[in-house]
Amino acid sequence: MSLNNTLPLDQIRFNEAGLVPAIAQDYLDGTVLMMAWMNRESLQKTLETEEAWYWSRSRQELWHKGATSGHFQKVKGVRYDCDSDALLVTIEQVGDIACHTGERSCFHQINEEKSAPPADTLTEVFKVIKDRQENPNESSYTCQLFKGGDNKILKKIGEEGVEVVMACKDDDKEAIAYEAADLLYHTLVALAHHDVDIRDVYRQLDSRRK
Repeated sequence: MSLNNTLPLDQIRFNEAGLVPAIAQDYLDGTVLMMAWMNRESLQKTLETEEAWYWSRSRQELWHKGATSGHFQKVKGVRYDCDSDALLVTIEQVGDIACHTGERSCFHQINEEKSAPPADTLTEVFKVIKDRQENPNESSYTCQLFKGGDNKILKKIGEEGVEVVMACKDDDKEAIAYEAADLLYHTLVALAHHDVDIRDVYRQLDSRRK
């Protein structure tokens, strides 16, 4: 089904200027990338082309995201909120840069410092693991795993896999969640050790979902 058939335009409540706020969200990890405005025409073009089009209030013209920068947004889905006056646009950000400053997300500022906005929990844990890899600390368990290399990391994955199986055999829901978390964590360490990004795993899962 095309995007053009998934959104009832007549139900969208545009404001007095004929605009509706649109939040662009990464389709893999849920990161909020930017907010811009759409009017009826830009929303219609977004649905028809499956690329994001916005309305520039400063230039008073349609704005095809990426037309000048090359950072196009491939639209995966569009939904509206309970009051029909705001849009959530799920996108694949070409070049992984949404902000005109060169940052991945426009929401990168906190306490006058730059900080990437939060994503899903696994992505956030993976960020910490990558930081441990790049900035070793002898007291860190993660760093000890990296120091032990494949032998230590893979041994732990095997052990945790067995623990998950045993917890499932016992039908112990709390233990299953606990052991599954351990298994996921050690798998993330293995990904980092072999220089595989978690987004590549998400892409594999996304292709299988389809």
